[in-house]
Amino acid sequence: MRDITKRIGAAYPDLRISTVGRAVAEIAFEREAVEIAAAEIEAIRGMFAGPIDLDGEELAVDLAFGVAAAPALECDGVRLVEAAEAALEQAGEEERVVLRDLMQSDLAFDRLTLMRELPRAIAEDEMFLQYQPKAHVRRQEIASAEALIRWQHPERGLILPGDFISVAEEAGEIGAMTLWALRRVIADQSRLAKAGHDFPVFINISGLLLGDTDFVARASEVIRETNAKIGFEITETSVIRDPETAIRHLKSFADIGVTLAIDDYGAGLSSLAYLKQLPASELKIDKMFVTHLASSNRDPLIVRSTIDLAHALEMEVTAEGVETPSALALLSVMGCDMVQGYLISRPLGIDAFHRFLDEDAHLGNAASTPSSFLRPDTFWKRA
Repeated sequence: MRDITKRIGAAYPDLRISTVGRAVAEIAFEREAVEIAAAEIEAIRGMFAGPIDLDGEELAVDLAFGVAAAPALECDGVRLVEAAEAALEQAGEEERVVLRDLMQSDLAFDRLTLMRELPRAIAEDEMFLQYQPKAHVRRQEIASAEALIRWQHPERGLILPGDFISVAEEAGEIGAMTLWALRRVIADQSRLAKAGHDFPVFINISGLLLGDTDFVARASEVIRETNAKIGFEITETSVIRDPETAIRHLKSFADIGVTLAIDDYGAGLSSLAYLKQLPASELKIDKMFVTHLASSNRDPLIVRSTIDLAHALEMEVTAEGVETPSALALLSVMGCDMVQGYLISRPLGIDAFHRFLDEDAHLGNAASTPSSFLRPDTFWKRA
C-alpha cells in the first residue's frame, strides 16, 4: 500500500495521503466541484487498470474507492470519514467507485424524510449495533467495548449516526431508540460473558434523556432485570442543560451498577465544576487530541495533563482515535489506562466481534505468543 500511495502522490502532489492499514489508504483533497473530484478519482483508478511493477514483479492491483464529499467550510471531519468508510464498504461489494455527496440541501430533505421513517425503522429492526473494543494498556487485554448504533435502510442503504441521531432527538424517538439499543446490548453482553468475555459494554446516552425521568425509570427497570455489565457514555455538555436533574439521574444509574464514562472530553465546554460532581469512573479523551499526538507540540501536553487530572479524580482514562503504534507508545508512557481506535479494531458486528475476542484470547493465552501490543501494525487492522 505504501508503494501504491507513493505512485498516487507523485502523480497528484497536492493530495494528502496516509496509509491507515495493511490494505487501506486515506486520501483528502479539495476541488471546486464534486464532479471534478469524481473525475480525478476515476483517473487515479485508471492508473492501476493494468499490471504494475512492484519490486521487479508484474502485479495486478484491485482497488476499491469509497468517496465522500462535503462543502469545505461546513465539513464535519468525523462525519466525512464515516461516510467515506460506508462508501468504501459498498464499493467493495459492488466493484465500482461509490461517491456520497453530503451537500446541505440534500440533508435538509433527508432529515424530514428520516424523521417520518424513524419510528418504523425502530419497530421493524432496521437498526443494528457494531462494537468497538477498548484495550487496557498495562493488562494488554480487551477491557470493555462501546456499542455503536447503525441504520440499514431498505432503500437508502447504510445511514450513518451523524445523519439520524439528531433527527431522533428532534422527532422524540431518541428514548425508544436508546431503550432498543440497551436491550440489544444486554443480550449481546450476556452472550459474550457466557463465552468467557465478561466485560462492560457501553452505550451512548443523549443529553436529552438525562433530564427525562420516564426514560431513567424505564432504563433502570430494564437493567435491574439482568446481571449484564452495562456502561453509559455521556458528554459533559449533556449535563449543562439541567445539571441538578442530570447529576441526580446519573447517580441513580451508578447506584444500580451502571458504569459511567465521560465521552469526548476536551471537545466541548469542559467544566471542572461538573467534572468533580459526576459519578463517573472513566474519562475519554477526544480523538482530536490523539490523532496528531506524535506530530504536535501542544496535544501531548493537553493529553498528559488530562490523564493526571483524571487519575487525581480516581478515574481511568481512555484515549479515543488511536491509529498508530507511535501514538500508543506515547500514551503508554503518559500512563493512559485504555485505548480505543482503528489500531485495535474497527467497529464490528457482534459475530465478528465475538471471533475477534476468541482469536485474541487464544493468542494472548498461548505461552509462545508475544504480547498483543507487540504485534505488527497489520495485525490490528480489522475490516
